[in-house]
Amino acid sequence: MSSTLKVGVIGVGGIVKSHMPGWAASELAEVVAGCDVFAPALEPWGAAYGVKKLVTDPADLFNDPDIDIIDICTPNMYHAPLAIAALEAGKHVICEKPLAPAPADIRKMIAARDASGKMLMTAQHFRFKGSSKALKAEIDSGSLGDIYHARSWMLRRGWIPARPGFIYKKNSGGGPTIDIGVHILDLTLWLMGNPKPVAVSGVARAPLAHHAGAFSQWGLDDVPQDTDVEDFAAAFVRFENGATLILEVSWLLHHDTPGEDMQMWLYGTEGGSHWPACKIMSANYATKQFYNKTLQLTADTMEPHALECVEFAKAVAAGAPSPVPAEQSMQVMAILDGIYRSQEQGGEVKIEL
Repeated sequence: MSSTLKVGVIGVGGIVKSHMPGWAASELAEVVAGCDVFAPALEPWGAAYGVKKLVTDPADLFNDPDIDIIDICTPNMYHAPLAIAALEAGKHVICEKPLAPAPADIRKMIAARDASGKMLMTAQHFRFKGSSKALKAEIDSGSLGDIYHARSWMLRRGWIPARPGFIYKKNSGGGPTIDIGVHILDLTLWLMGNPKPVAVSGVARAPLAHHAGAFSQWGLDDVPQDTDVEDFAAAFVRFENGATLILEVSWLLHHDTPGEDMQMWLYGTEGGSHWPACKIMSANYATKQFYNKTLQLTADTMEPHALECVEFAKAVAAGAPSPVPAEQSMQVMAILDGIYRSQEQGGEVKIEL
């Protein structure tokens, strides 16, 4: 491996635009190649970022001995085969969320990681926000005691990404459950200390996507009537340690927010907390008084999509553990997959990890 980690990107038309500033800021890595099955996207992208190796076949990146890292920014259904092929070729892999839409695929990815000895990380960028890291440190210090319940939601009012990569199951594997639900669920589990989920009861439906005239605030695009993923999901999750979680996600909810409402409440034996406000609520039982405090935060110096790339390169260079272990992503997807199974079966389902 050279002194500077060489990065090859797969999928240059979407989220990669948020990754590129991180690779540019890293002193340890540089993007040297890009791949996309849509050839017309390659030349303008390469010109914008000074990348000369532009290919339409991912194998050209996997077979390049100079490339150390593969950054996967494709639609969800292509994550697992690309990541597995990259790992088998001896590359480290950072992959956009969800790591894969199905737990069985994540198991295969973990097996490929273990066989290769390389790093695998899910790009869960909300973990890298200053507010998230500050609250995590406070919780780890014992401020909440044992967390026994959580409420989390990520709700959008008319913010459906009405594009083929999101609204057709053959590309995405699902709707907001695994598009944005993966964000708030990953962050919630991480702050809870990643307790083991054992059961989930949930619903995943599309009450608004097929409404006559349904549209998205992104460009006022019409929602195609052949959209075949859910636009709303809700769940009740049980954990092995007795803790519980209520989760709600939607792209189209008639909710009082101009765009997106993402919140989390954690309740413990010594206190509660709210994110992103980073408030701690507790009590002095000796004086019979309640009190609140708000963590003092400094402004983020880098957008979290970019920072996750910087931290991934640092971990690879140092031989450190993955900043977002695939086993934790497995917990997330086991719950989200359980929501879909619960919808199909009409009741609570067990989670097997």
